[in-house]
Parts: sequence; structure tokens; C-alpha cells
Amino acid sequence: MTDPIDRVEQLFGGGGGNAYLGEDVTIATHMLQAAARAAAAGADGALVAAALLHDVGYLLGAREVDHPEVAGRWLAGWLPAAVTEPVRLHVEAKRYLCAVDRAYAATLSRESVRTLALQGGPMSPEAAARFAARPHAAAAVAVRRWDDGGKVPGAATGSVGHYRGLLSAQRTD
Repeated sequence: MTDPIDRVEQLFGGGGGNAYLGEDVTIATHMLQAAARAAAAGADGALVAAALLHDVGYLLGAREVDHPEVAGRWLAGWLPAAVTEPVRLHVEAKRYLCAVDRAYAATLSRESVRTLALQGGPMSPEAAARFAARPHAAAAVAVRRWDDGGKVPGAATGSVGHYRGLLSAQRTD
């Protein structure tokens, strides 16, 4: 069985080089930028790991509508809920933010607006209140904001190998 951290590196080196859903960056670059933003914001290791891995579901072959669940299930085999739940909830966090913050919705890229429609659109006020009450909602919102900022062509990022120690420190298996 392949070590999960080795598998992450393989995924980043393989499908991670593919274009990221109509954005001007690759999937790997996007996730690395999100992780760098989390680290620069002083996030703890679990949140940096969540930012790094938030779209790993795509690299595991998932589609737009199920990539958070696919990622969350895979990551749950070796990482704690403090990592897996923000990953699993990052799309719901976009829907939540669009419901409660019109200024946020106006910042979405064209592609993110397109995928928002596929993901169910902004939440209703009742759904937004339920989301906000969830244990990992605030962490998912933070990951979402770093996700949205991780689409800058040419921005410098480290490699996924830079995060091996951080991922190792989060492991629960």
C-alpha cells in the first residue's frame, strides 16, 4: 500500500499539472497557492493541510459536484476532522458566503460563478444558519477564502514536498 503522503505527491505530479477548471493555473498550483495563503495568514497546521488538500478530490477522479466528499472520505483514512471537514465543507462554504456576503459573491471568478450554479447556488437563509452552526464551518470558510485567492497565474509557490512534514504531523493513522 502506498503511503498517503507519497500518494499526495504522486497526485500533484500527475493530474495536478492539468488546468484548473477554466482558471489560468494548474490544479496543483491552485492548491499550493491556497496553502501558501493559509500559512501566510498564520493558520495552524490542520488548516494549512486543509487548504493544500481542498481539491484533491479532482486528482482522485471526482467531478465538480462530488469532489469534496471524495476528498473527505479519502483523507479521513489518515487525517483528523480538523483537516477533512474543512475540505469536505469548502464548497458549502462558497454557497454560504454567497448567501451572507454580496461583496464576496461579486469577487468570484467566472468559472467559480459557473460551478456555484452546479453546486446548488447560494444557500437559503435557513441553510446558511445551519451551516454556520456546524463545528468546522469557520474553518471551511477560511479554506474557501484561501481557495478563491489561489488562482493567480505566475505566483510563486513551493512544492508539495515542502508540506511533507506538516502532513506527517497531522496524521492519525
